[in-house]
Amino acid sequence: MNNSAIDLKEFYSTLQGKVVQRILRQHIRNFWPDVKGQRMVGLGYATPYLRLFLGEAERLVALMPMQQGAVFWPREGDGLVSVCDAEELPIESNSVDRLLVIHALDGAGGMDAVLQEAWRILTGQGRLLLIAPNRSGIWARMDNTPFGHGAPYSVSQMRQALKEHMFVPERAERALFFPPAASRPVLTTSGAWEKIGSLLFNAFGGVNIVEASKQLYAGTTVGAAAAKARKRFAPAPKPVASSHQRD
Repeated sequence: MNNSAIDLKEFYSTLQGKVVQRILRQHIRNFWPDVKGQRMVGLGYATPYLRLFLGEAERLVALMPMQQGAVFWPREGDGLVSVCDAEELPIESNSVDRLLVIHALDGAGGMDAVLQEAWRILTGQGRLLLIAPNRSGIWARMDNTPFGHGAPYSVSQMRQALKEHMFVPERAERALFFPPAASRPVLTTSGAWEKIGSLLFNAFGGVNIVEASKQLYAGTTVGAAAAKARKRFAPAPKPVASSHQRD
């Protein structure tokens, strides 16, 4: 079952969602400490994490797949969200420096479609950060959070998929070691769970976070004829919902 944008928005408005957001933001910032002057795209439901880079990245766009739907973001200023076909992103080739993918692998094309388009739109020095449920973790086995829906992956599966789509896996981390419970005692001790879990039972983190760079010496993942025939779109950061909605 796919996560809808409304469901995801509601999850991130809960205390549990805010704790998840805080923990994953720390990991994302650890991977990308400085994006000044960079062109950045979030694919899936990435807006809770893109806020880190508002006012820092040169250009920032959030793309939400059509089957997921979309919500207006950010609540202040012009909307930066666009609905898209995940198999044909409305972004110019070789134009993105940083691509964050989260809550985006549930569509018909799955990982393959996302990685093919990621390779196309990233620049030669671009970086991809892929966040997906860990198949060995308890979060993938519980359906009370968005990470319990869709296909989970192991780090080795993610690395293999990246290699098959001409990416070079650079670094991997795991996060969300606290149980996927909404109880306040669990959530208030989440920091301790993260520290202990990363040291003692790292294999069982709730999500895998993998960074990759483009492999440039092996041609493209799309044939020349197909690339020529592909319809191009300019980035369209137009809100698709009324501005009274909040993130």
